Amino acid sequence: MKELDLLKKDWQKRADSFQQVSEKDIYKMIHKSSSSVVRLILIIGIFEFLFWIGISLFSNNDEYFNKLNMDNVMVFLRVLSYTHYAIIIFFIYSFYKNYIVISTTDSTKVLMKNILKTRRTVNIYIWYNLGMTIFCLIIGFCIAYFYNPDLALMKDKIEHDGIKTMAIFIGSMLIMIILFTSVFWLFYKLLYGILMRKLYKNYEELKKIDL
Repeated sequence: MKELDLLKKDWQKRADSFQQVSEKDIYKMIHKSSSSVVRLILIIGIFEFLFWIGISLFSNNDEYFNKLNMDNVMVFLRVLSYTHYAIIIFFIYSFYKNYIVISTTDSTKVLMKNILKTRRTVNIYIWYNLGMTIFCLIIGFCIAYFYNPDLALMKDKIEHDGIKTMAIFIGSMLIMIILFTSVFWLFYKLLYGILMRKLYKNYEELKKIDL
């Protein structure tokens, strides 16, 4: 936004008769910047979706679950996956709608409103993904504990030692969930946080114009 700051300084030096033209110039620059940011959010969302689809296609989860003889759980996991993908597609569609609206608006108030709406949508998207990450990790640990024969010794040890070993097992599981979730949170913070801050800065600049 260095160009915007320079334009604002130049605007303040101008005579009052040129103030309206300068406001339009600043609005156009903010409008263009906001449109570019939302377009980038849309592109990142699409690539992220394709990335996870690719991971799912090339992983051997079906082979792993077939080995565990858990057909009912596999049906549940497939329904969960399809529901998750449908929700992600809905978010991507929302990003697309926000991009179209922001790109075509010619009103300061409408642009401000849609910047806030876009930020809210992205925040919900991030929290949904973090929540789904935690949920899937818990499901994965439960499946491994109850169905994976490799953990039979661990279950026997828990049954023999009681609460202490169970507490250690649950504590280890929670630490792993926190670590994985923290990695995803940092990923989203870096990926979308910069773009969200740019949008908010644009919103603050529009507020000054709208006064």
